Amino acid sequence: MRGWSFPIGRYLGVDVRIHLFFLILLGLSVSYASALGVNGARGLALWLLLLLAVVVREVARALGAAWCGLKLRSILLLPTGGLITYATSETTERAAKVEIQRQMALVGPVANIFFGLTVGALVMTVTPQVNLIDRPWVTPAHLLRALAWVNILLGIVNLLPAVPLDGGRVFRGEFAKAQGGLKGMRAAAGLGQIVAFALMLGGLFFANIWMTMIGAFVLIGAHMDDQGLLLQGDNDSVKMRDVMMTEYSMLSASDTLEDALQRSIHSLQDVYPVVRGVNIVGAVSRQSILDALQADGNGYVQGVMTKTFQTAHPDDSLVKTLRRVMAGRGAQLLPVTEGERVVGIITPQNLAHSMGMLNQSRKLRPTDQA
Repeated sequence: MRGWSFPIGRYLGVDVRIHLFFLILLGLSVSYASALGVNGARGLALWLLLLLAVVVREVARALGAAWCGLKLRSILLLPTGGLITYATSETTERAAKVEIQRQMALVGPVANIFFGLTVGALVMTVTPQVNLIDRPWVTPAHLLRALAWVNILLGIVNLLPAVPLDGGRVFRGEFAKAQGGLKGMRAAAGLGQIVAFALMLGGLFFANIWMTMIGAFVLIGAHMDDQGLLLQGDNDSVKMRDVMMTEYSMLSASDTLEDALQRSIHSLQDVYPVVRGVNIVGAVSRQSILDALQADGNGYVQGVMTKTFQTAHPDDSLVKTLRRVMAGRGAQLLPVTEGERVVGIITPQNLAHSMGMLNQSRKLRPTDQA
């Protein structure tokens, strides 16, 4: 998800990013305005109202997190809300408690609904000629009405029992408390997909493009949650050796950038370990090599490589290792070592692929999950 987003600033120590899905909404809003025969600027204004509703929700959740003693690291803004990353593994574990999840799940919807009702009351008081009940509720032709309803509907949608919505997180926590974490995750992911398909079909039946889009966003979130099942299992059974890449290329610190780029052309690998002799001294991505060549011309890999990295052992828990890495500054590459010998690597690209394949493999062998 982070790879399809871009930063919009750092506020009170929290990195805020916005997902590219919002560009889809922008195009949809402008097209909708054109189809209605109104100025395209109103389509842009409607998009800004949609973004404002998400910001209202996430500001409220950030305040709620501070009230609960949860320190945030980043917020990723999505059309249905936002995804929060906590600053430490201890904070993440505290936020996973059912009681905390209940509190955090209510903050966003309540803030949106309250804000929407407040706007509606002000509109009825100041401009009583605006009928808030007329349909369509969300339209660029009536922005004041849309401002009220966008917030109310976003609050209601997030109460649905579908991950990654707030109601889905509560359902997952409650089910996991009764049946176990893995079953809770699987049940939440399955229910999320059902709700998503229901929203999409309802949108097609009622010719409501907004309902269809919400269903699509929920479906993507539910699929991502299903891919993350192995990271949330009660027995924490996934080890680094299960997902590490054992066939990979390495670069030397003394390689030129042009040579390194040529080698990357013939590889699907996105990040490369950099060695000096037999020792790993850094990591460099294909994009970093290309950017350096375009900016400064040819040079050496050691001049653009990242020199700070952590290591793991093949038998280390994947969940605990990722939490440790995320609690720091993150990593492009995580070498897996036995003694002084590197036996594998983990990159964001290979991890996503390996987790998906491992998940499918274990579904074919249900006895392995006993």
